[in-house]
Amino acid sequence: MNGESSVAVAADETTQQAAQTEAAAARRATGAQVLMWVVPAVWSSNYIIARSAEGVIEPHMLATGRWMLAGLLLLLVLSPGRRRAMLRAWSQEWRHLLVLGALGMWVCGAWMYHGALTTSATNIALLFAVAPVTIAAFSALMLHERFRLRQWAGALLAMLGVLFVIAKGDLHNLLAVRFSVGDLWILSCAAAWTAYSVLLKLWPSSLQPGERLVAIIMGGLVFLLPGTALEFLLQPNPHLGWQAGLLVLLAGVLPGVLSYSAHAYLQRELGAARTSLMLYLAPVYGAVLAWLVLGEVPGWHHAVGAALILPSIALATRGR
Repeated sequence: MNGESSVAVAADETTQQAAQTEAAAARRATGAQVLMWVVPAVWSSNYIIARSAEGVIEPHMLATGRWMLAGLLLLLVLSPGRRRAMLRAWSQEWRHLLVLGALGMWVCGAWMYHGALTTSATNIALLFAVAPVTIAAFSALMLHERFRLRQWAGALLAMLGVLFVIAKGDLHNLLAVRFSVGDLWILSCAAAWTAYSVLLKLWPSSLQPGERLVAIIMGGLVFLLPGTALEFLLQPNPHLGWQAGLLVLLAGVLPGVLSYSAHAYLQRELGAARTSLMLYLAPVYGAVLAWLVLGEVPGWHHAVGAALILPSIALATRGR
């Protein structure tokens, strides 16, 4: 009888542990669903920062300051043991970390700030509009992530909503778009973000998301620092002042630590394809931020675009 009782107790404990694990997974999934709607608002601040940087701070200086500050802030919250683990991981993962740093911090940082100097916000949004679909396609091909029919439908409807916002409700505005040299920088950023999102999930790591982000930032600084030194050489009197410091602070905290940490967490919980759909919320949130910060009043096309984008994202990201 005692043997049967022990087996029953062990089975009950196993059932409880399974239930607790399932409940924890459900809580993480719910938290990820909430973050999907919050993070793009923080992410969109980078567009405001990029538009405010001209004449205030050079692109590489801004990107380098952003990621140095973000790395220091993240290091402060890591325990000494996790810092040592991060440094040990460099001996094994240094190739991956350099590639991810180049894509995520250098190209999607300094290159984007360069592009923002010579192109319009419309062109930036237009070039980034295809990124979630390409990420979903590569995720299905390389990561074997399942992207169901309703999710494809939601992604495509959301992209239509973005295009409607860009066109301001008039197809002729899309046809009249002209591309410049700055758009090549932004196109490179969109391609780099696709590669970063897929490779971040494809390449395994012994590190947790926070410490891995610090390690990737270190890889990005390898590419950012030479560009910053070159800007100092080419600009004898670089634009530096309290406004530059404020932009670095905002960029390091908002589209830096908060956005990239949340992005890594969302990828772990939802996958690369579903996480990429956050980009479609940027035009909606960006319009609201531009209204609040820059005084740019949204138009009726923003409301129609939001009516297409918001339910489409809900359709594409909800669970079973």
